[in-house]
Amino acid sequence: MAKYKAYPEYKDSGVEGVGEIPEHWKMSKVRYCFSFDKGLTITKENLQDEGIPCLNYGEIHSKYGFEFNPSIHPLKCVDKKYLNDNIKSLICKGDIIFADTSEDIIGSGNFSQLVSEVITFAGYHTIISRPINRESYRYLAYMLDSQELRSQIQTSVKGVKVFSISQAILRGLSLWLPRVNEQKNISTFLDYHTAKIDKLVEKQLQLIELLKEKRQAVISHAVTKGLNPDVPMKDSGVEWLGNIPEHWMLKRAKFIFRKMQRPISKHAGIITAFRDGHVTLRQNKRTDGFTFAIKEIGYQGVLKGDLVIHAMDGFAGAIGVSDSNGKCSPVCSVCIPYEKTLIYTYYYGYLVRQLAVTNFIQSLSKGIRERSTEFRFNEFAELSLPIPNYEEQMFIFKHIKKKEENIEELLQKQLQQIELLKERRTALISAAVTGKIDLRDWTPPASSSEESLTTEEATA
Repeated sequence: MAKYKAYPEYKDSGVEGVGEIPEHWKMSKVRYCFSFDKGLTITKENLQDEGIPCLNYGEIHSKYGFEFNPSIHPLKCVDKKYLNDNIKSLICKGDIIFADTSEDIIGSGNFSQLVSEVITFAGYHTIISRPINRESYRYLAYMLDSQELRSQIQTSVKGVKVFSISQAILRGLSLWLPRVNEQKNISTFLDYHTAKIDKLVEKQLQLIELLKEKRQAVISHAVTKGLNPDVPMKDSGVEWLGNIPEHWMLKRAKFIFRKMQRPISKHAGIITAFRDGHVTLRQNKRTDGFTFAIKEIGYQGVLKGDLVIHAMDGFAGAIGVSDSNGKCSPVCSVCIPYEKTLIYTYYYGYLVRQLAVTNFIQSLSKGIRERSTEFRFNEFAELSLPIPNYEEQMFIFKHIKKKEENIEELLQKQLQQIELLKERRTALISAAVTGKIDLRDWTPPASSSEESLTTEEATA
């Protein structure tokens, strides 16, 4: 921020966390700058693929934070009949749509602003905020996205497991307003610079996807083809396997693994099979977001080294080798090899999970609920699996682990860059909308080649 000058005079805003604002800016309240309406009173069952686009609170939280354009951002729709009696739930360009509930305090105040003229509805669990002065709509969006405004919301919301905001909470928020021409300059400045930052974030996300694809390709090739590119191959006769090394054997899973029903040891912690392939004590990953059973009916013991297949989430990758002793739900199949001197379970953790990430499990299983299919041990038991010799299984596992560690290191670097970029974006918005930098004379560069931004510069 050092290259931007400050305003010549400041005054106390009187708002905790905001501090001083430029002397000529005026204090106001949201109630004087917005009118309010509610989104449609509908449920997921009312959504369809065609009709009038409808923004619901889920998209605000997970997909289209800050702004959205139905022309380029896919949305579920509602039937055109809703146009007859729900005009107040239609939104216009510049309207700001808040999600009225959040699962955490940080998400309280999440919103998205419509930036196109496409006829659109606000959907369930939303609050529509309409700028009274339409010339100010972009500046107001940035102000509502600033940490200073969000802090006001987060100290006002109510809830324990779910945090809710209301029109009353929003109406009571304090705002600080420069003149309209200053507002336009500030929003133009932020549009320009946040677009560059967002573009860098998108590049980092693309790199992350490429790294994930590379990781999966390494695993897939190693567990099905081995590590020696010169070894003679043979047709496995199994569609999902294709050619395998000539010296590998094939057996159905029921002749390799048996399903266990272990007793539960005293004080055993709960083991969870996560969709990222980690099978570990729940407390090792996270301790919230779960519904704990009052009675643990049918729970079974798990030992470190057991292969665990989650029947409902296995299709999404919830398959792996437990790294701890504990107990797990009866929805999981706990498996051990018949011959531990021939079967290295950690190799098979990768191999069986490969069936999930290639959607093979999903093709075998029956859907039972949204984002879930049922894959029980009896289906797994009939699958033909390759059997390299024991030493080769170990080498393959160690090879994959080393490659994964290298890729994970690169992934973490990209994620750190993204966090730094987001911090830069947040700081820039706060500095601009609280008047810490004077942008009255700022003009966009004459050409797009000027002021080009690299990740290093943006995060410096």
